[in-house]
Amino acid sequence: MTANVASIDHRDQNLVTRPQAEATAPDAAPSRRAVWAGRVLSGLAVLFLTFDAAVKVLKLFPAEASTAELGFPTHLVPTLGYLQIACLVAYLIPRTAVLGAILWTGYLGGAIAIHVRVENPLFSHTLFPIYVAAFLWAGLWLRDRRVRALTASPSSQGR
Repeated sequence: MTANVASIDHRDQNLVTRPQAEATAPDAAPSRRAVWAGRVLSGLAVLFLTFDAAVKVLKLFPAEASTAELGFPTHLVPTLGYLQIACLVAYLIPRTAVLGAILWTGYLGGAIAIHVRVENPLFSHTLFPIYVAAFLWAGLWLRDRRVRALTASPSSQGR
């Protein structure tokens, strides 16, 4: 009976120590190439979203016309632009980048719903926010070990 207790304790100890030893793999620092690829992907998305926010904040005609076409009052255009700027700031600060990506995902999800509601073309309009979100998340995944750890498979974490 003592041998059984010792073997159970031994197995429990292995279960506790093994995940800690193997969990370092997803936490490994990304390579320089991955970091730069992530910066490029994130940069492309950020450039587009900055342009889009600026057009809205400045109340330029294309922003007001497309917003009216989607069924929203044009006086909301600057508010949407400021909301985008807040999401961009959160995404661009390394400590809050994951929060920024989550906020952008919500904002872009709303854009998808709006395009579906007005029956815009699928690949050019409705799915475009998904393309932007994919660039944001892929860029973040390539350059941020925290996001890699969140998406690591259970087998790589020793479960």
